[in-house]
Amino acid sequence: MMRMSPGEAFRAGLARAATLPERWQAGVAYNPFTRRTADDPYPGYAALRERSPVHRSRLLGAWVVSRYADVDAILRDHRRFGTDPRKAALPRRQRRRLPPEHELTMLTLDPPDHTRLRALVSQAFTRSRVHALEGRIRRVVAELLDAIDDPAGFDLMAAVARPLPAIVIAEILGIPAADRDRFIRWADQRARLFEPTVSRRERRLAGRASRECNAYLTGIIARRRREPRDDLLSALVHAEAAGERLSGQELLNMVRMLIVAGTETTTNLIGNGMLALLRHPAELAWLRADPGCIPRAVEELLRYDAPVQATFRRALADCEVNGATVRRRDTVVVLLGAANRDPAVFDDPDRLDVARDGRAHVALGRGIHHCLGTMLARLEGRIVLEMLLARFAPIELAGPRPRFHRNLVLRGLRSLPLRCTGT
Repeated sequence: MMRMSPGEAFRAGLARAATLPERWQAGVAYNPFTRRTADDPYPGYAALRERSPVHRSRLLGAWVVSRYADVDAILRDHRRFGTDPRKAALPRRQRRRLPPEHELTMLTLDPPDHTRLRALVSQAFTRSRVHALEGRIRRVVAELLDAIDDPAGFDLMAAVARPLPAIVIAEILGIPAADRDRFIRWADQRARLFEPTVSRRERRLAGRASRECNAYLTGIIARRRREPRDDLLSALVHAEAAGERLSGQELLNMVRMLIVAGTETTTNLIGNGMLALLRHPAELAWLRADPGCIPRAVEELLRYDAPVQATFRRALADCEVNGATVRRRDTVVVLLGAANRDPAVFDDPDRLDVARDGRAHVALGRGIHHCLGTMLARLEGRIVLEMLLARFAPIELAGPRPRFHRNLVLRGLRSLPLRCTGT
């Protein structure tokens, strides 16, 4: 068992004290910051769905919504629920923590700004463009698997899950794959900004990552203005020059956002999905016997242990959610992971069933903020599963129990030690 530092123990004690009134009033409390919740948040989600589906969290200063019907409705309703943090009713001391203009992306903007920015980048993620990448993705996965020194003991996260999406998004943008290490570092440091627990030190690191990334990209953007290529970065630069009102700052924001969004979701899908299969050997054996079912299995893996567990919305008007009165500017935590285990929608939802038609899941969002790279994430996840199962038999967990990052939003593994003793 991992021991907490004195600082962690103090914060844990404060969190327990803050959630006591919730437990007295609603019969359940929501504390997403414990190690137990990080390793397995789903029992807590079930308690919320059953006892307090629209839950007022004193710890988060927000409403927490856990039932599928409510989650789906909020995600689709961008007229009453927005993402722009500047619309939140925050005390003055907390306003200083709002992202400055140079940090706003289409993930944190509402229409019409969101509509304009998404239209500029969506051309790169059409079905035909994504499927055209399959051959290249297979070659990259093969190279990563070939580079594993000892299949009898390696970390899947370090060997495949982290580098693969970084290489792919770099190539889509038109940035050399040789720079993937710095891309991974930038993505990791900036991803912490999604978490409400981000520390001052992590904010400083994320700020430095932004500056380094901006300096790197500025040179490439200048070259693309002079000599356009067949890549997304050239297309975005051209759109700016063609009068689409994409400013230089918006261009940098867009690329930084794509670096994080294009890596974190796929990395966590690969890690969470493989761990789920290893913990359910009958399901893994079923996929080995019938690899044609892997595309459906990817949907079930997304549902079963979503790479993004939560997202945030701000109420743009007073409204009612499942009997609770939500006031304008209230923050709403939308639990995607809880919705994906709702028994009102999915039979026996806590069971992994790779034959299930799980396409109704909300793991990749809904509405105007539905994940732009859904097809790419699915493709990368499918190819990794196909090639891992084809190359290695058996595949087993090695070492101690895998640990998840202690996050509320992005659910992913620190490492996934594997032992592959045969081919």
